[in-house]
Order: sequence, then structure tokens, then C-alpha cells
Amino acid sequence: MSKRKIIVFSCDAMVYEDIRYLLTKPSFCALYKKGAMVKRIRTVYPSVTYTCHTSMSSGCYPDKHGVTGNMKFMPGRLKPMPWQWFADAIKCPDIFTAAKRAGLSTAAVFWPVTGNHPDIDYLVDEYWPQSKEDTKEACFLRSGTTREVYDTCVAPHIGPVTVRTHPDTDQFLVDCACEMIRHYRPDLLMLHTADVDSYRHHTGLFTEQVKRGLDDTERWFTQIIRTTKEAGVFEETNFFLVSDHGQMEIVRSLKPNVMLARNGLIRVDRAGEVADWQAYCQSNGLSALIRLRDPGDRELWKKTYELLLALQREGVYGISRVYTREEIREKEHLDGDFSFVIETDGYTSFSEDWREPLIKELDLSDYRLGRATPGHHPDKGPQPILFAFGPDIREGVEVEEKPVVDEVPTYGKILGLSLPSADGQPIDEIIRDRGKEG
Repeated sequence: MSKRKIIVFSCDAMVYEDIRYLLTKPSFCALYKKGAMVKRIRTVYPSVTYTCHTSMSSGCYPDKHGVTGNMKFMPGRLKPMPWQWFADAIKCPDIFTAAKRAGLSTAAVFWPVTGNHPDIDYLVDEYWPQSKEDTKEACFLRSGTTREVYDTCVAPHIGPVTVRTHPDTDQFLVDCACEMIRHYRPDLLMLHTADVDSYRHHTGLFTEQVKRGLDDTERWFTQIIRTTKEAGVFEETNFFLVSDHGQMEIVRSLKPNVMLARNGLIRVDRAGEVADWQAYCQSNGLSALIRLRDPGDRELWKKTYELLLALQREGVYGISRVYTREEIREKEHLDGDFSFVIETDGYTSFSEDWREPLIKELDLSDYRLGRATPGHHPDKGPQPILFAFGPDIREGVEVEEKPVVDEVPTYGKILGLSLPSADGQPIDEIIRDRGKEG
């Protein structure tokens, strides 16, 4: 049996409706005929990038991997918010660890929550300069890029790129991934771009700007395929084009922390800053975690729960559902150090701001408060996808729906990996039987 490789290209916020547009492109249309498609990937809750991508690299739900949002919990702070950049946030083994244990080489470019991952050989983490004095070189080296990888893969392309601008950052990342293919030929490479996601935040779900992002994605996917041919590894490589979540368009942002403050659960000082809190809302865009200072205080728990239910019943505070921690753990495998989850009414996002007034205008500088955003229940809105082709992928297969936790077991089956902690199962419908089909 010949050795196989896998390249996973995650286009953040791509949805099934985008495939129709991509099929107008001759090169993607030709690839599509050679591959297999899962039309709808049921993602995890909350449907935000870092939570989803951790499930996409571990095969586990959030109650097991522990990443319940993009950002760390920092009550009383708005900007800048520290993100979950580093791999020590993950509480279970992932596919990088499984691959290393099997003797395979691993690579990741801007795959979320991989900073300083001990089992990624060639790494450029999704991490960016933290101050005006912080350099791009220093931040990448600090987050796990080796000096060799920086000099070989990053330095030739970083130039004037301002990290987190689109599409320049995304082109830079694809160029880094191609250098890794040329120089190191990793057995597993996982890459994440975010221009489509950003364009949806800024302009809405289906716009001309989003189409331009899809044009770029098709071009970058083709660039990666071409590079594997140049490196002599195309014939043994399976390619996956995946996405993490959809988005929903919104018309307003509401501040649950204002209501918590009005009801004595947050105390604000004379300067308008948070002096103390008993309950606090941490936003995930179209949903939010409600944390209690003392989760064991039953009176506090009851007071907060009754307030949230009252806000839901009134129907004007953007809340369609209030889940207790126990309910959401059972329904969506979400758990953590929170007590409640509130879900959007479908057109309201949640801000962490505690300052009056209650309603906040849309804010394009914060992805959670733009014209469209994720975080909603995974059964709502447009759905993410999986497309694959390669020597181990059946041709012409279409599967209606699979859970996102099935992705990693699918990669594992192709690579021959043991993944005992994964919650999902291989998507056998799209995997070629080597014994029968060669």
C-alpha cells in the first residue's frame, strides 16, 4: 500500500450555496466531477471559528476539547481581546498528535488554536503582532514557527503584508503552505483562510465582494494542487476543501450586560468601568455564554435564570432561547465554566459592552457585530461544506449531511491513524476501497 498524504484547505464561512458559483469556474467544475461532496456539514455550537476548527482538527465536540469561543474570558475588557491562539487550550488529543505518534510529518498554516503545538513540525500559527512594537517575525517565532520554517516559508512572502488584512494575508498564507509542500512534503497539512468570512461580516452573505473571495479561494486551491504536482506528491495526495460555519445577516446588536447591570448583577464605577460582577455575558456573536462569579450560589443562579427567561418572554431583547449548562451539554455537547447560553432571535447579535444604551449600532471593527456573523445554533442558516478528491476519494458521490466531528476520523482512516478520543466516525461513503478499486 502506497503512502498517502492529506491537505485540508478550510475556507472560513464558505457555505453550500457558494458551490453553485464555484461550478461556473472551469477548473473547479473539472475537480468537482472527480470528487465527492458532503452538501451540509452540521457544525458545533457555538458556531464560531475557533470552536469549530478545534472540532475539525480533533474530531471532538466542545464538551471534550474545551474551546467554547474565539476569545478568552476577560470581564470588563472590550478591546483588544486576547484570542485562544495557543494549543494548550485544547483538552484532548487532535489529529496532529495522532499523526506524529504514527511517524508522519505534520504542518499547519493559520489553523486556529495551534500556537506552540508540540506535534506540528512546520507551523505558522493564526497569531498576529500584539502591539505596534511587536514585529511579524517576533510574533510568529513566539507562537511556534521555527527559525528554519520562518526563513524558508515565511520570510520570502511576508514583506509588506499586514496580518489580518484580506486578501493579502490569505495569499501570504497560501504561499507559505506551498513553500512547505515544496521543501518538506508533509504527510498532513491543514490551512485556514478567512477572506470570505471577513467579506461576509462587512458586506452581507451573498454579495459581489463575497464572489471575489470565492474567486480567490478557487485560485488558491488550484495553486496548492499545482504545487503538489511540482513537488512530485500530487498522485498520493487527497485534497479536502472544507468550511467551519455559515453566517446569518443581522440588523442590530444588543448588550445583555446592560440588562445585567440594570438588575444589580454588574456594578459599574464612576468612570463607567466594571468594578465588580456577579453575572456576565461573553459574546459569541449570535449566541452568548452567561457566566456566574459563583456558579454554586443557587440564589444567584435562580435570579439570573429568571431574568434571562423574562427577557426572552418579552421578545424585544434578541433572545429566542435560554439554555442551562445541563441542557446545552445534553443537546449540543457544549460544556464549560458557564451557567447559561442565550441564542439569537435571528437578526440580533450580542455585544459584551456593559455601557448604556442597550442597543448598539453595527460595528464593522468587531466581527460579532458586523452585517453578518456566526455563533448561532448549527441548524440555522446556510451550512458549511466538505469537498474532497484524490486517490482515496470516490468520484461523483454526494452525501446530504454529516456532523463536523466525522471529518477527522475520515482523515484518520485514509492515513491509517488511531483516534480513540474522536466523537465522530469516518465518512465511508466518500472513501474509496483500495482493495476493490485499486
